[in-house]
Amino acid sequence: MHRFAEMHRGRVGADGYAALHRWSVEKPDEFWAAVSDFADVRYATRWRSVVEDFDRMPGARWFEGATLNFAENLLRPEHVAPALIAVGESGERAEISRDELRRQVAALATAFASFGVGPGDRVAGLMPNVPETVAAMLAAASLGAVWSSCSPDFGPAGVLERFGQIEPKVLIAADGYSYNGKRIDSLPSVRRVAEALPELAAVVVVGFVEARPSLDGIERAHRYDDLVAGGAPELDPVAVPFSHPLYILYSSGTTGAPKCIVHGVGGTLLQHQKEHILHTDIGPGDVVFYFTTCGWMMWHWLVSALASGATLVLYDGAPLYPDPGALWRLAAKERINVFGTSARYLAALETSGYEPLRDVELPSLDSVLSTGSPLAPSSFEFVYRSIKEDLQLSSIAGGTDIISCFALGNPTLPVYRGELQCRGLGMDVHIYDESGRAVEGRKGDLVCASPFPSMPIGFWNDADGAKYRAAYFRKFPGVWHHGDYAELTEHGGLVIYGRSDAVLNPGGVRIGTAEIYRIVEEFPAVAESCAVGQSWDGDTRIVLCLRLNEGFRLDAELEAAIRDALRRNASPRHVPAKIIEVADIPRTLNGKISELAARAAIHGEALGNTDALANPESLEHFRNRPELES
Repeated sequence: MHRFAEMHRGRVGADGYAALHRWSVEKPDEFWAAVSDFADVRYATRWRSVVEDFDRMPGARWFEGATLNFAENLLRPEHVAPALIAVGESGERAEISRDELRRQVAALATAFASFGVGPGDRVAGLMPNVPETVAAMLAAASLGAVWSSCSPDFGPAGVLERFGQIEPKVLIAADGYSYNGKRIDSLPSVRRVAEALPELAAVVVVGFVEARPSLDGIERAHRYDDLVAGGAPELDPVAVPFSHPLYILYSSGTTGAPKCIVHGVGGTLLQHQKEHILHTDIGPGDVVFYFTTCGWMMWHWLVSALASGATLVLYDGAPLYPDPGALWRLAAKERINVFGTSARYLAALETSGYEPLRDVELPSLDSVLSTGSPLAPSSFEFVYRSIKEDLQLSSIAGGTDIISCFALGNPTLPVYRGELQCRGLGMDVHIYDESGRAVEGRKGDLVCASPFPSMPIGFWNDADGAKYRAAYFRKFPGVWHHGDYAELTEHGGLVIYGRSDAVLNPGGVRIGTAEIYRIVEEFPAVAESCAVGQSWDGDTRIVLCLRLNEGFRLDAELEAAIRDALRRNASPRHVPAKIIEVADIPRTLNGKISELAARAAIHGEALGNTDALANPESLEHFRNRPELES
């Protein structure tokens, strides 16, 4: 980051990150060209213009005339560090060199081409986080095909809600996966999914549970190992336009069928390179880990670090198995430099009582990244107290919609408790009030007022773009409305208070759910919480739902302490009208709390799509609660 800023001091005109960020959004043509050159993005054909129609949002066109290949950029021959280190729950370990990864990608690309896969065709993965998943994605990308993936713990209905919309030509699936010490057989799900996708030209089965998985009952099936065995031709990447589709990712789908969000080759690569090289300081030989499934956008973010010369650590399994120290022993053994996880994991780690600082030495650890939900201030303290005192803790925020971040870390800036360090370079992020005016020092809607390269190309099967525009541009025409409720801080950072659609509004006062969670979840009794607005007597009242840790119960003393803490540390408006205990809280398939589902259940309303929830049975804990009828 410092080196990049020094290179462009003459253009920036002043010292400091604020000036650099201002240049990046005011001169997008200069900035994005500079990022492309700094990252040494490989093009088959150079662009004729960096951005055209920048005043149109959506509608701006980036790097017109440029052609490139995503896989070629991730498999650069000059990088020599191992490509992948794969580790399972039981400690099995495999290391994949860059040469071996290139060989497997070339062999798979040859096989995919023989199945008829070409530019624009879809290849779908129902896979755990293993090297074969990375190789399959890169093989698809090398042909100009489009990759889309789901985690194997999705049920067949959830998978088909996604893959059924995009009509893949090839399905690659594992015969099973590991979680919490169990090997789970996926073949019944694979058979059901394959039967329901008539467009499939081939199904590739990866042996995870069995070395030679059974192909019985799966038409047009092939074993992965057979396709990559022996020699293979050199990789022959297909150059495609900058805005050619690369990935299809999915919205959570709790209010209807999941939206299929299409991301482009060049925008994804350039944005990830910016975030990796500048904002995370990743370079050749660094070891990068992110605890993620292949259905979460952070898997795609992680894999792009190959382009920076990093070694990726892939972990398949439960994060706290066989004990809370599992991932930290992994970090110590593999000398991980960048450790990525979720806010929920860090909170669970703290609750467990495990402190990595007392158990392992982490001299190589430079950064801890957290996303998925707002990171509570207490978790900032936990990281520096119990993991390592001299590292960069970056709470980052963006999402599936942009396959990247609006706000994230900066190695040259301080870390403030409870804050995301900065707005990302090139991201014209502001906070708008309800009338669409930019405000500072006040809470409001997080927006991006100017185009950026990793905006979606569009939604699948949305030819006129109506669904795309409705998703992001309905509230503030011509401005990206992201759906987060946030605030810019005096330090130039951000605090995110939750989703805008889950904002509570008692008496007309807007309250972000995270404002409540970060206070309530400091109580040792509280495992997690969910705050929703219940329509009541012509207004809205706050209902706080608690899942308690084992050995605790919701009694008058705990209720009183929670109400007092919210009154003192937030405001009287934050104090819930009702506090109830629930056995479980609804979560999406990607692990995020669904306040919308809980609110619908409390009101006795039907949820648009319960298949989008990992635990739809949890809604029964919210329905017909006598204490909410008065």
